[in-house]
Amino acid sequence: MKKQLSIFAIAAAGLFSSCSKFLDRQPLSQVAPDQYFNNDNEQKFYLNSFYSAFPSAEGVYNEDIDNVVKQSLSDQVTGRRTVPLTGGNWTWTELRKINYYLDNYNRVMPQAQVNRFAAVAKFFRAYFYFDKVQRFGDVPWYTHAIDYQDKESLTKPRSPRKVVVDSIIADLDFAIANMDVATFPQSTEMVSKYTAMALLSRVCLFEGTWKKYRNEAGWEALLEKSAAASQQLMSTGLYKIYKSTPNKAYLELFASIAPNKDEIILARTFSNELSVWHNVNYYTITSSYGKPGLDKELVNSYLMADGSRFTDIPRYDTITFYGETQNRDPRLSQTIRTPGYSRIGTNNPLVPDFGASVTGYQLIKFVTDMSFDSYNRSINSMPIFRYAEVLLNFAEAKAELGTLTQADINASIGQLRERVAMPNLDLAAANANPDPYMAAQYPAVTGANKGVILEIRRERRIELVMESHRWNDLMRWQSGQSVVRQFKGMYFPGAGQYDLDRDGKIDVHIYTGDKPSPAVAGVQYFKLGKDIELENNAGNVLINRTTTKTFQENRDYLQPIPIQERQLTNKILTQNPNWNDGL
Repeated sequence: MKKQLSIFAIAAAGLFSSCSKFLDRQPLSQVAPDQYFNNDNEQKFYLNSFYSAFPSAEGVYNEDIDNVVKQSLSDQVTGRRTVPLTGGNWTWTELRKINYYLDNYNRVMPQAQVNRFAAVAKFFRAYFYFDKVQRFGDVPWYTHAIDYQDKESLTKPRSPRKVVVDSIIADLDFAIANMDVATFPQSTEMVSKYTAMALLSRVCLFEGTWKKYRNEAGWEALLEKSAAASQQLMSTGLYKIYKSTPNKAYLELFASIAPNKDEIILARTFSNELSVWHNVNYYTITSSYGKPGLDKELVNSYLMADGSRFTDIPRYDTITFYGETQNRDPRLSQTIRTPGYSRIGTNNPLVPDFGASVTGYQLIKFVTDMSFDSYNRSINSMPIFRYAEVLLNFAEAKAELGTLTQADINASIGQLRERVAMPNLDLAAANANPDPYMAAQYPAVTGANKGVILEIRRERRIELVMESHRWNDLMRWQSGQSVVRQFKGMYFPGAGQYDLDRDGKIDVHIYTGDKPSPAVAGVQYFKLGKDIELENNAGNVLINRTTTKTFQENRDYLQPIPIQERQLTNKILTQNPNWNDGL
């Protein structure tokens, strides 16, 4: 465990930076390849430098699209992205490290002996390129490290998206076939063939649905590949959904310092001993990071505990906080503070703190005990791939193909529902009565499987919230308009005093005129129209009411190519549609 921990933790701490600097710049002048990669240890050491490609902890939990909203909105959401002069995620140093290795790894050791190491490098190349495809679409595909004098490669045009995706899939197929379990066993902290299966499932689902919702050919084969990769991983029997008790299993999974090996396929780990920390506790309990909170639309989407729809309740949109949190999918009370919540390790009930959550739906997912509350001192692990996503990928791919069966649901969505003692999803019932609330969110979903596709999207959003999947999900579903609606928080029927948890004590006082005096300890005071805005002065808390949000359907599904990169190639590198860079 300690050896594996050090790989991720050292990468997070940047202790490989001196190594990676020369590898990125001119590795051939620093390392003679015929004198290196002589044995397994040298091969593994170089491969370890690739782990810095994975997201930081903030790259996992710091989601701010339309699930989690903050005081200020990202440029993605507001439509204010501009074409950057340079940067803009158009970076290639990680790829140079990978391709340099693939150019040289087999110079000393026999090919059959080193294919297992090449498999890891090809996994990371696939991971690198998948990120680029999601951001930019067409990108240049490189199979070799580029020399700074290689003008032809440096000015190479963008490769067609299909070529890049097919190459990603080929790399992952190689990784799955060649990453032997003796050298790379199942591990939560090092990639293995099981990680490659999970990534293949993710890649093919993304690209298959991207194509389907844009009426492009070839989507069926990609979704079949996603379902097959998911099923391959499911059939290993190595992973299962973590269960303890319905009122804490989901929360425990994300508060754990050591990754739960039953469900976590790959995680980023942290350590007091190695001085590698992150900031999730502080992020959720202070006002310093935008006061993140769940959006009302997502809160409405959680089912009742009996599997019925909350939004089918008459006047559901005027139910106040205590009422709306009763008898719901237990994941709601394990994602936000609800009545009766207390911090891990304490019995002190806490109500939502509007000083730390702009919507009032205060996040508790990933929050650990109070000993980690100081700035940048959290050490719980952060999932990069987990089995729940693979099950969701499997169900969605088959639903979109029209081949989903109740047995498939039992093996996938049913496992997630069972974790929290929720009734299973019924395929026939879902398709017979599609949810109008969900249908309004995703108008592009049609056909005989409309109901079950909507339910799988509900399940995905709830299960994976705060894990930074949402933007890419909306992009592949061609649902960018979801981000331009008015974000909302809790419902209050007007000015007055509110006991949020019904313990007999006032928690929130919304007032007009002068602030009540003397102030009562423990009460959160807000002046209506100044400290807090309510819809029509009697309704949901409004977030960023005056901020204009736009999403251009003909532009914003892809990021722009930086201006300087286009200039350096004399515009051989083309711009994405409708991004005006003046060239």
